[in-house]
Amino acid sequence: MKKLLIALSISGLLAGCSDNEVGDVSLGLFTLKDIKISNLDDDKIPGVTCHIASVEANLSLSDPSDSSISCRQTGEITPEMIAQIDRSKSGEVVFKQSKSIFFKSMKVRRIYDAENQTLLYLSYTTKETEGSFKHSLSTVPLWGTKAYQKPVIATQ
Repeated sequence: MKKLLIALSISGLLAGCSDNEVGDVSLGLFTLKDIKISNLDDDKIPGVTCHIASVEANLSLSDPSDSSISCRQTGEITPEMIAQIDRSKSGEVVFKQSKSIFFKSMKVRRIYDAENQTLLYLSYTTKETEGSFKHSLSTVPLWGTKAYQKPVIATQ
């Protein structure tokens, strides 16, 4: 009984209530799984807001790996903001959440596509599930923002 109470306490800490939760959808009366929807503001690009939907299994030591992400421009994006981000092909992690006491986590990584002047936000889990790594992608084009730079047209 004591082990069950410890497991339930750990599970409750992992599931926790998030201050950025904007939605909670039950998957049915006879399941202990819910879809939690959270918002994420990019610290370096505050003009971008992402919404992440992921399944959380109450009373479980490991949440499912499925998640989806959708990001949109919700404010100003400036050249100064773009100048401060990691421009490498692997980008940088902007969000991380534990999904299990067994070293599984969900991450959101921002990658900048300079050629197309687009911010990419990749949501993924760090542990293989059923033969594949679960992931989801959303893009935020810089077109129409102060950060957009007109392409240079080569003249001959």
